Order: sequence, then structure tokens, then C-alpha cells
Amino acid sequence: MEKKVITSDMLIMDVVEANENAPEILLSFGMHCLGCAIAHGETVGEAAVVHGIDVNELLDALNK
Repeated sequence: MEKKVITSDMLIMDVVEANENAPEILLSFGMHCLGCAIAHGETVGEAAVVHGIDVNELLDALNK
């Protein structure tokens, strides 16, 4: 099975489903949004902006 590429326009919850390590990676970037209701409708790009995180660094980590 081919690994799904995570992009900035993907919803946080979809990223968690696509990468089993996503919760740990998001937490390491200071994004404690997994329990937040907003995470169900917020994209990786939107969350990165809100948290002041470089979206490209986050995407690199999520796609490794």
C-alpha cells in the first residue's frame, strides 16, 4: 500500500488517520489540538498559522 502524502490543506483528523505517528509529531510541535473540537474542521496549514509553526517543517516531519 502506498503511503498517503500529507499536505497543508488536509484536515488534522485526516492526517491522524493517514499517519499513525501524527499525534506524537503534532504534540512535538506544540500542537495540542487533537482533543480540540476545532481539529475536526481545521487544516494543517490553518493550524500551523494559528500556532506560529513553519508549515513546511511540520509537513516534512509528518511525511517522513
